[in-house]
Amino acid sequence: MSSSSAVQIGRPRLIAVTRWNMRGGTGDIRWASLIAAALGVVISIFLGLWWVTAAVPRFDPHDPALRSGNAAHGRLVFAAGNCAACHATPGQSDPLELGGGLALASPFGTFRVPNISSDATDGIGSWSVADLANALIAGVSPAGQHYYPAFPYSSYTGMRLEDIEDLYAYLKTLPAVSGRPPPHDLPLLFRFRRGLGLWKLLFFEDGRSEARLNGDPVHDRGAYLAETLGHCAECHSARNALGAIKPETRFAGGVDPEGTGFVPNITPNRIGHWSEAEVAAMLRTGETPGHGRVGSSMADVVANFSLLQQSDRDAVARYVKSLPPRPTPHP
Repeated sequence: MSSSSAVQIGRPRLIAVTRWNMRGGTGDIRWASLIAAALGVVISIFLGLWWVTAAVPRFDPHDPALRSGNAAHGRLVFAAGNCAACHATPGQSDPLELGGGLALASPFGTFRVPNISSDATDGIGSWSVADLANALIAGVSPAGQHYYPAFPYSSYTGMRLEDIEDLYAYLKTLPAVSGRPPPHDLPLLFRFRRGLGLWKLLFFEDGRSEARLNGDPVHDRGAYLAETLGHCAECHSARNALGAIKPETRFAGGVDPEGTGFVPNITPNRIGHWSEAEVAAMLRTGETPGHGRVGSSMADVVANFSLLQQSDRDAVARYVKSLPPRPTPHP
């Protein structure tokens, strides 16, 4: 067989192999394109989530419009907010020693209440008014991190700036307490605060108040005290699996946030037979119309509300009496 014939015989094999390689190369390019597109989508989703879950402060830390206010009025804001009940150092009798450390049990782990004394290192003595406003209204720390909603900023977010300025001034008058509480004891999944940005997307709106206003100054003052400063619904409501209040159970009672007992329904469905005067008297003395006494964490609420003006207790009573009746949820 001549060499030219050999070449002719070998040529189809060469062409077939070349065609196979071209087809394989086209498939590889297609797969590479799909993988690159998928990676692009994943990266875009990740970057989008990273952006929307960022802790965004509402106020500039050096905003000159925010300044320390009236400490005397701030004392009443402090009392209405029931701040000492959580932030006072456990194991001592001074409610104004705000070294924190109280352990708050929850389905998500144990939270430790922080030091909010005027200590510049361990407390909030180095904070500006804007720092305090960002914590209360936006749920964002001076370090640019989300706060866990065990801190009820979802209610405090409706606070008036003048009340925050006055509260800041009052906190500055209180003694500095050194020492930091132990860290939160949480499962690994809940230690990443960035994920709280998703919780906020679902359940939190910066500056939104749940207060139902009707134009009556007494009622509307009570709405602000009960819904915002007093954050009453944080305890007197049931919560979903993610720890947010179920709207249909607001003020209708629910399992205690720490899992110890059941917080009562305070809508007319349960206490409709109470008069406004009786509700106001309970907030001052702790005594109920049936000759009983409130207990547990409500005793702390009474201790603080007894420091308010009678007109404020009357206002809360009017608002509570105006709540829509709701059935008590099952535990």
